[in-house]
Amino acid sequence: MSATKKNPVKAATGKVAEKVQEAVHPGNEIPGAPGPVPPPLDEPTEPAEPLPPKPDQRGPDTYSPTGQETGVPQEKVAQGGEYLTTAQGARLYETDHSLKAGPRGPVLLQDHHLREKITHFDHERIPERVVHARGAAAHGIFQGYGTAGQITKAAFLGKDVETPVFVRFSTVLGSRGSADTVRDTRGFATKFYTDEGVFDLVGNNIPVFFIQDAIKFPDVIHAGKPHPDREIPQAQSAHDTFWDFVTLHTEATHHTLWNMSDRGIPRSYRMMEGFGVHTFRFVNAEGATTLVKFHWKPKLGVHSLVWEEAQITAGVDPDFHRRDLADAIEAGAYPQWELGVQTFPDTDDQLFEGIDLLDPTKIVPEELAPVQPIGLLTLNANPSNYFAETEQVAFHLGHLVPGIDVTNDPLFQGRLFSYLDTQISRLGGPNFAQLPINRTHAPVNDMLRDGMHQTAVHRGAAPYRPNSLDGGCPFLAGEDTGAYIEVPEPVHADRKVRDAAASFDDHYSQPRLFWLSMTPTEREHIVAAYTFELSKCWETSIKERALRVLANIDPELCGEVATGLGLPAPEPTVKLAEPDPSPALSQLGATWPLDGRIVGIVASGDQDLDGVRSIRQATLDAGMVPLVIAPAGGVLDADGDPVTVQRTFANARSTEFDAILLAGAPTPGADAYGARDAKVDDVAVASGIDPRLLLMLAEAFRHGKALGAWSDGADALEAAGIALDAAGVVTTDSADAALERVTELLAAHRAWDRFTQPV
Repeated sequence: MSATKKNPVKAATGKVAEKVQEAVHPGNEIPGAPGPVPPPLDEPTEPAEPLPPKPDQRGPDTYSPTGQETGVPQEKVAQGGEYLTTAQGARLYETDHSLKAGPRGPVLLQDHHLREKITHFDHERIPERVVHARGAAAHGIFQGYGTAGQITKAAFLGKDVETPVFVRFSTVLGSRGSADTVRDTRGFATKFYTDEGVFDLVGNNIPVFFIQDAIKFPDVIHAGKPHPDREIPQAQSAHDTFWDFVTLHTEATHHTLWNMSDRGIPRSYRMMEGFGVHTFRFVNAEGATTLVKFHWKPKLGVHSLVWEEAQITAGVDPDFHRRDLADAIEAGAYPQWELGVQTFPDTDDQLFEGIDLLDPTKIVPEELAPVQPIGLLTLNANPSNYFAETEQVAFHLGHLVPGIDVTNDPLFQGRLFSYLDTQISRLGGPNFAQLPINRTHAPVNDMLRDGMHQTAVHRGAAPYRPNSLDGGCPFLAGEDTGAYIEVPEPVHADRKVRDAAASFDDHYSQPRLFWLSMTPTEREHIVAAYTFELSKCWETSIKERALRVLANIDPELCGEVATGLGLPAPEPTVKLAEPDPSPALSQLGATWPLDGRIVGIVASGDQDLDGVRSIRQATLDAGMVPLVIAPAGGVLDADGDPVTVQRTFANARSTEFDAILLAGAPTPGADAYGARDAKVDDVAVASGIDPRLLLMLAEAFRHGKALGAWSDGADALEAAGIALDAAGVVTTDSADAALERVTELLAAHRAWDRFTQPV
């Protein structure tokens, strides 16, 4: 289906909406337009109501601070009116000049508009999250399959039950100003607005964590953050304090290995797996319990960047992941994940096949406990305001609904305190749940009163229980009327201790399982990641200690990293485990849907534009996004059937595209000289082909991208030093044939044969 057919411009009301319908951006099948209509050349002067949001955007559903559905249209909770006003609604005649004592005189204290405007600006920013500061989010719908009914009474998992959701993705270590494509763990947090209250599933794209007990969370984050003396490096783990901690605290080994794998640099949030990390407890209608682990499985498969690609992208487009998510939704290529659970008997020892289910540094291989799908998540709308929604959304593991309970995982237990404490600090007080993006869709009568930012207007004289003045309201619910009741789990203890179970002491068998489950290509990437990260450490002793850890995972891994560091490889200090590999841990070997994939089409005015038009439309019809790349902007064949140029050789980089198709070999553009564009090799201009195109092709080839050409396009490939018979390179006689073969290659994400180890 064409991307545009999936996401038609929505009907609206009023004259402004009619104008939007008439003037919607031409060619809007390519996402990224900043507003719903093209702006005029000159500043508008005729008063008009604010424009509605773009068709892909919507705000939080309109509920009151106490969870009552208001039925108020979303435009009624946004700013309205034709004229600029103060916060109190008084219209303003001027906002460019302060009130002064004469044109050159001092500013007057009585300028209430100046003080209101500046005061609000001074307080626009709230403290960013200590972790997960950089995020991107979207609205969506979760539909239950009904398959979990035997193990949980959670109503939102019932068959065909639809629940509104808000999902926030994030990096962990960097500040809000850091880049998206750094090597880091990613957050995957989902807020379900269920009829029984809010349920927050707050997880990561890695199924295990660095630590086993929340008391060590400040330590691991302090170690991963920039050094406190210089505040560098930003948003990365390639420095001494991180590796000092994780090599001394070897329970971090499993998570670190996942982070050094391709999982640490996802291709897209849409192509990223999510995990609840902890073991939860499900409770069914009869009170029977089952232990579960949550998994989010992306419909597009799990894919990653290669390291050089991630580094280039961090420089040329630090917003790569958030742009990709928003553009896909705008284009109608709605991201989807299946929610699944692994299930385990709720035994006294809470072990499964010898694996401690309360240890957050352990996984249960899917071959031992298959993931059973229980629902489908679809993200179908972008936020209308980043601050009000993405920045102010507040997640908490203690936001639970009947049928889902916690376990005694010590990391889980600590997070139940930490998340609530953090929201109170960040969002100015205990009423953060009343912010529109956090409001429950279930009725609230909590007897909580007052506090900073109280926006509910409570009634009654008796905010306490028991009472008679308010007629006894609110009353207590029973299990038969939907009360949340904790599982009466026995507590076995005869003394207070600061200790952990002996099963928590195994820090190496599961990292070895992960390593043995990787393909040769993925192992090469892990070796390269460890070598790069450890080479950034100053202290030799930390590098040597890291090699001792790697020796307990695998001698080959340790030896290759040691060679790269110029250090001897130590012997293992523990007996190496011999687990059966888990194919489910590898990202390679399958084919996947192509929704939202970006295809670059290189053309110029003297090349096969009919072929360009044909494959551009075919790419759209396949649910992908075509971007035409040419020596200069504007349109090609302006006098005929124009082809709009979306990228130029000056502003395009290979990292934006999943595949590149060439209609020919464009000659150097007018700006192809070094003083204008540093990517230009002035000597290479003599080849007769724009050198920036050759650079783009060489990068794309190194990164395993599919490349296709017809007409004279093969000349550009050869000029870039690319063999026409190389893996993932196709040359054909027609544009349609080139697209067909490149599409087949795209399904595997990359031409993996290019990454084989040389003989």
